[in-house]
Amino acid sequence: MKERSVAVDKLKQNAQLTGGAASGPTGKKLFRAILDTKASATLKPGVNVSVISELRMQPMQHRALSWNPGLTTRLVITVAVSFLLLVGANLATPLYPALQAELKLGAMGTTIAFASYVCSLMFFLCTVGHWSDHIGRRAALVIAVLVSLAGTFVFGSASNLLELCLGRGLQGTGVALATGASAAALRELLPSKPEWASRFTLLASSGGVAFGPVLGGLLANLPGGRSTVFMLQAVLLVLVMIPLTTLQARPAIAMAERGQRGKALAPRRLGIPSTARSQFWLAALVGFLSFAIFGFVLSLAPGYFAQAFDLDAPWIIGLIAGLPLGISALSQVVVRGGAKLLPVGLGLMAVSTVLLAVAAEQKLLVLALLAMVLLGLGQGMSFRTAFATAVAAVSDRQHAQTVSTIYLVTYLGSAVPVIALGWAVGVFGQEISILVFAICCSVLAAVLGLWAVVSQRTKN
Repeated sequence: MKERSVAVDKLKQNAQLTGGAASGPTGKKLFRAILDTKASATLKPGVNVSVISELRMQPMQHRALSWNPGLTTRLVITVAVSFLLLVGANLATPLYPALQAELKLGAMGTTIAFASYVCSLMFFLCTVGHWSDHIGRRAALVIAVLVSLAGTFVFGSASNLLELCLGRGLQGTGVALATGASAAALRELLPSKPEWASRFTLLASSGGVAFGPVLGGLLANLPGGRSTVFMLQAVLLVLVMIPLTTLQARPAIAMAERGQRGKALAPRRLGIPSTARSQFWLAALVGFLSFAIFGFVLSLAPGYFAQAFDLDAPWIIGLIAGLPLGISALSQVVVRGGAKLLPVGLGLMAVSTVLLAVAAEQKLLVLALLAMVLLGLGQGMSFRTAFATAVAAVSDRQHAQTVSTIYLVTYLGSAVPVIALGWAVGVFGQEISILVFAICCSVLAAVLGLWAVVSQRTKN
């Protein structure tokens, strides 16, 4: 084992000298050699570690149909799993107006159904966010897909608010299991490219959240309605399970010894890295603000926009709701500029949130679309920059835990403000409540933008 460790260290040093493991033909060969050397402790030719063995934290040699794909294929599979889970969690966005009428939910019922997903996600981020360190990234992703499949079937056939909440809760559990596991897996696949690992992580999450409403709206008019939409999602999850379960997985980075496995999987306190507290809180609060706004866009906004702009086609409602999230995902890959993008993005969010509320109140659809584009651009620029800065400041062993903690605060923004807004709509009315909500979000964006500017000047 010591010889293998020395070999891995030498290969890593060579990779750094040649410009990184993921750049150029030589870098790719070195990176593949690192993967093969790490795996050699538990993997032999023709032998694979089964998912069941991983879950038992007992990597027994088990002959099975398996394959050892290259770096690109592993990246695609990892991103696809995270993407599909978030697509499924947001398919219902354009269906909420119809669900409100069918099940007599009202604004508060809609926000409760939406928040049940977020609350479940936050709870399980706290309790199982570290599991992939002990059972392996692949095993954690397999569990996530199976739990999400159960949630898909329950939500697709729900006939009351309780069943809707149960389905959403299972979907949230699946996303929680996959959040830290997929982010850490991408970091391990791209050890010399942490910025691209963060971009892939955010692209999968933002892209899934953006594409979900659009796909849900497009499929809503098929025969069978809601059931058909979620049945197709279930088929996609089953398809991604095939390559996920058959590939040769890498061993867990912190596999527990016999007798210590229960302790290893027990819930932990989600710590904030002492070396990156400022970066962590800035990223977490930017995420909180982002998801508070996106939570409104994905829950109450479809019904509000349908009423304000006289829209009745689900695909149009889904397209409008998914527009800022799609722009956000695109900007995270295309837009570059370093740390200076953070205050610029927050400034765009401050302006666009108020602009969106005013456009809806004045029934100006073009202005609302412009506000959605600016909102997505600002969110993508600011969250990606803050997130990448925070995770780059911590070690590999703290990566999954840090990502889970950031997303815990981030998803809290989709729960507390959105539930409060649903309550306010029932008490004070829709227009005034949404306007006040937009102003509060705009003020918070401006404050965070000022914090980012001060932090950059202090650092310089």
